[in-house]
Amino acid sequence: MERSFIMAKPDAVQRRFVAEIIRRFETRGLRLVGMKLIHPSRELAEAHYAVHRERPFFNDLVEFITSGPVVAMVWEGKDIITVTRTMIGATNPVNAAPGTIRGDLAIEMGNNLVHGSDALETAEKEIALWFTPSELLP
Repeated sequence: MERSFIMAKPDAVQRRFVAEIIRRFETRGLRLVGMKLIHPSRELAEAHYAVHRERPFFNDLVEFITSGPVVAMVWEGKDIITVTRTMIGATNPVNAAPGTIRGDLAIEMGNNLVHGSDALETAEKEIALWFTPSELLP
């Protein structure tokens, strides 16, 4: 089974959509193997978004993700990256299909509720950044 890192961002926590996000993944048959509520430090946020460091929106990403608590999760399932990214929807909620998390619940690109790993290699790095092995189910 493959694993992916999923994060309910500060706007999802604030708008009380965490349970809805979890429900959608569970209903799909995915297995939750790790979860924690955390208020990310600037250092953690910068490490998470390091790939975007040279982009003009980097500081906005870091400021947003550190603006409040997030729910960091690790999900497991077959074809997990494709499945979760399809369920999450396009980055810009305007382009997200109805039935996706962003298509149904998100309002704007900057506050798009949820992050999902974009590749298995990325997932491994993100999981290691946010979780210790002892925080995950076998």
